Amino acid sequence: MILAIDIGNSTIGFGFIENSQVTRVFKVENQPKSELVRVKLENFLGHAAAQHTVTRIIICSVVPDATRRLKKLLQKHFDAPIQIVGPHIKVPIRNKYRSPRQVGKDRLVCAFAARELYGAPSVVIDLGTAITFDGISLKGDYLGGAIIPGIRLSTEALFEKTALLPMVRIEEPDKVIGRSTQESIQSGIFHGYGALCDGMVDRLGEEMGHRLKVVMTGGHAEIMRKFMKHQGVVVDQELIFKGIALLADL
Repeated sequence: MILAIDIGNSTIGFGFIENSQVTRVFKVENQPKSELVRVKLENFLGHAAAQHTVTRIIICSVVPDATRRLKKLLQKHFDAPIQIVGPHIKVPIRNKYRSPRQVGKDRLVCAFAARELYGAPSVVIDLGTAITFDGISLKGDYLGGAIIPGIRLSTEALFEKTALLPMVRIEEPDKVIGRSTQESIQSGIFHGYGALCDGMVDRLGEEMGHRLKVVMTGGHAEIMRKFMKHQGVVVDQELIFKGIALLADL
């Protein structure tokens, strides 16, 4: 049993991998100052350690401080080696970024997984705290991509930086034309981001010179897929854990 951990800015995801298959995924908010979250995390790790014989732990992280804190908890509950993507495990994909160290390891792992599972040329759209678009060339190289503020981040900024616009629930609208402020914001979020995703896929494809396979992942991938016009979009919520499973096999 391998415990794969994805440490992001908003959440920490835990994926249990057995015989190269992701069997279970658990997520908790990444709020280091929250005592409730800390207790929840402690309880989860204690229960997981009692229920599973974990022989290896692999961490993919974009938050160094959270990585250090979590390692201490893992060492408390598990007697298993801990490896971190980057320092201990290299992602076998050629990185064409001008400064390769600037690329988040989660982006590389997802690009690697998309290439191995769905083929190339392709684009990975990860709808997390930030929305990232990552291009994989026909040769299977990681090319780079684009980063924009994520759905929740944009919604919170709209509420915090305006005097009269309310905070709204992130739920899909019935129509493009909102008949209230809440409906208008919801329309802007989903139809707007859906159009953005379509447009970015088109522009990336034009620049790369190929029709691209599209793989979406992240918290809002399932719902956002409904607001895209591109056909054949694959939604894979476990993409990063599948990528870690592939790395473990190597």
